[in-house]
Amino acid sequence: MTSDEGKQVLRLPKRHARNGKTAIDPKAGARLAAVQSVRAAVTASLIVIVVFSVIWVMLSAALGRVFPWMTLVQAILIGLAVQRAGRGLDWRFPTVAAVMAVVGALLGNIVVAASSTAAEFGTGTLTILRAVTALTWPVFFDEVMTGADFVYAIGAAGIAAYYANRRLTRSQYASYRLWRDRREH
Repeated sequence: MTSDEGKQVLRLPKRHARNGKTAIDPKAGARLAAVQSVRAAVTASLIVIVVFSVIWVMLSAALGRVFPWMTLVQAILIGLAVQRAGRGLDWRFPTVAAVMAVVGALLGNIVVAASSTAAEFGTGTLTILRAVTALTWPVFFDEVMTGADFVYAIGAAGIAAYYANRRLTRSQYASYRLWRDRREH
C-alpha cells in the first residue's frame, strides 16, 4: 500500500488549506511596508504617460483616426506601473494611479490634438505645442475635448486605481496585517 491511500483521484488540490509551513511574522509585514515608494510610483507613471502618448500619436497619425478609448489602455499600464514600482499597500497608491490616469488622459488628448493640428498646418507636433498660449486652452476644451473624453478619464482613474495596489500572498497579507495591528495599538 502507498502512503497516499486516502487520496481521491479526481479531487482538486487544496490551495487555501492552512498548513504549518508558513509562519505569520510581523517583521515580514514591516519589510513589506518599508519597500513602499510613492516617488517611484509617480516616476513610473510619468514614464508610462510619456511613452504611451508617443505611441498613441504615432498610431493616430498612421491610421488617421483618434482613439479616445486608448485612455483606458493607458490606465491599465499606469496602474500596473504604480503596482510594480511603488509596491504599495495602502490608499496612497490607488490615489496616485487615479490622479496620474486623469493627467495622462488629458495630456494624451492634448498631444494627439496637437499632432493632428500639426498635420493640417504641415509642421511638427512640438512646434504646435510650443505655440500654445492662454487663449488656446478655452478653444481646446470647447472644440477638442468632449464629454466622452471626460467619461473615459473618469473610467481610466477607476481602472488605474484598481490595478495600483500590490498583490500579496495569504501569508504576506497576514504578516502585514499583524504588523499594522501591532503598530496601531
